[in-house]
Amino acid sequence: MAEFDWHADRGDLEGLAQLDRAPQDEGIDLGAVRRYRQARVRAQMARRGIDAVILSDPVNIRYATGTRNMQVFSQRNAPARYLLMTADRAILFEFTGCAHLAEGFETVDEVRPAKTASFVAAGPEIAERERAWAAETAELVTDLAGKGATLGLERLNAGVAIALHDQGLRIVDAQEPVEMARAVKSHEEMKCVMASLRATEVAVAKLRAAIRPGLTEAELWSVLHQSVIAQNGDYVETRLLNTGTRTNPWFQETSDKLIGKNELIALDTDVVGCHGYYSDFSRTFHAGPDAPTAKQRELYKVAHEQVNHNIDVLRPGMSFRDYADAAWDIPEKYYANRYYLSAHGCGMTGEYPYLYHHGDFPDAGYDGVIEPGMTLCVESYIGEDGGAEGVKLEQQLLVTETGTELLSRFPFEDDLLA
Repeated sequence: MAEFDWHADRGDLEGLAQLDRAPQDEGIDLGAVRRYRQARVRAQMARRGIDAVILSDPVNIRYATGTRNMQVFSQRNAPARYLLMTADRAILFEFTGCAHLAEGFETVDEVRPAKTASFVAAGPEIAERERAWAAETAELVTDLAGKGATLGLERLNAGVAIALHDQGLRIVDAQEPVEMARAVKSHEEMKCVMASLRATEVAVAKLRAAIRPGLTEAELWSVLHQSVIAQNGDYVETRLLNTGTRTNPWFQETSDKLIGKNELIALDTDVVGCHGYYSDFSRTFHAGPDAPTAKQRELYKVAHEQVNHNIDVLRPGMSFRDYADAAWDIPEKYYANRYYLSAHGCGMTGEYPYLYHHGDFPDAGYDGVIEPGMTLCVESYIGEDGGAEGVKLEQQLLVTETGTELLSRFPFEDDLLA
């Protein structure tokens, strides 16, 4: 294996690999982060005349209160735990036996046991369970927010939503106020974002150093997981590490394919990392031992050009439509396999807004304004339709009052840019 050891010799990765993990949590006022986020949700509720919300998405519960519990489990077992929040009250309904997890959170006024209204919990009695759940919940909402209150819901059973409506509540979607709240980060929140990014960059440096032809994709990808978890990150949201012919088209999940000599290796981090914040940048590597081919370099340089052009045109106050018009024109031979977005919001997961390519805007796009405090990920996937390989690159940045600030600092590949 000695012929492949050149991967571990990257001098520009030494600072990443040697980062001290402990200081990442120092100097962050997590109480201020929680209070800011909860106030953001309440302000967006008030703007839309929403008296109360019931949040069941564990990411949104964490955003609004800072509490977390079995986040992946809760995503597929809703409502295993849920949050009822009004203008001045936050009641967390926590999973059985877990009430202690919310102790010490100033953003939670009361903890009650959750009553799960799902088929797996109620079986054939699900309709009766939903009606009982709705009646009890509607009574509480009425006590807190008044008769006929407007209640925002997300990701609850259709039967529950119908039953709550039948109880006399006005039902609306809670997604809009929560997404709009999450879109703009505070200064203190950005410290959490940076801690997550730095930890993920350490993990990617270790992954890159571990590249060896003969490993499977999954074996290489596991290096990222090990480092993320060891640094108290949470999990990786997707399975996007592909090699060789599996890099084109994009969105092929990590497999047991063996990494071949001189293949491209494309990675999208999608890490829910430190403090629950999303670290989302993409890099493409070369397996060696020989130099990249002219074709591999062409793909890489085109993707690099797209990302940098689109970062350069982004500015605060710009409309989503104007950004689409100013964004990089994808060459025809790469257009069919383009990434589905030009850029997207990023916070505790990928989030609002979605910024679409110029050609996709008429059918998929919507307008809005790029605001200071938004964190955005600028995307590129370059691969010809039917081509042998492709390149995925992506950068994470902050929109400031005067322009943008690059947040992801993991280096690009000099041998692929040559």
